[in-house]
Amino acid sequence: MQKRHWKNFFLNFISMADFDLTKNAKKVIEDIIYITIATCDSDGQPWNSPVYSAFDKEYQFYWASWKENQHSRNIRENKNVFVVIYDSTVPESTGFGVYMRGTAYQLGKRNMVEIIKALKLLYVRKEKKPKKPEEFLGILPRRIYKFVPEQIWVNSCGDIKGNFVDSRTDITSEILNSL
Repeated sequence: MQKRHWKNFFLNFISMADFDLTKNAKKVIEDIIYITIATCDSDGQPWNSPVYSAFDKEYQFYWASWKENQHSRNIRENKNVFVVIYDSTVPESTGFGVYMRGTAYQLGKRNMVEIIKALKLLYVRKEKKPKKPEEFLGILPRRIYKFVPEQIWVNSCGDIKGNFVDSRTDITSEILNSL
């Protein structure tokens, strides 16, 4: 039996007629409960953090974090954030990821309606009763954060002079216009 090369498998997978990048992006977003947030501090030092998240119908993401975590401090200093969602359990070279650039910020007292919405989304996803918004305000340590994507890509593949290359396909309008 001839061993199949990962490149051939991946190229065949990508070229399937029913392969829909937007549909697959939505599936990854729905299925994967952790997003990886990339932030930078005031000196430009990068920081990545995986966080449990939930999203609304506009594909805005919410999570709860300690306000003194590095990513939380970085967001206070620089709202520009990059988020990646991918399934790390699939075999090598078969993964599909969603990449998003946008802004993130901490929700405060003036955002009480949105905090309630975020808590419902987060806790329903866990199949638990939502916590009270007051548990994420004042002197208590954790806060609710929101990420608003401005640009969305998925990984795709190509070929340059006979060499496989992993590239990105912009699906921003397909995702955000499907609302």
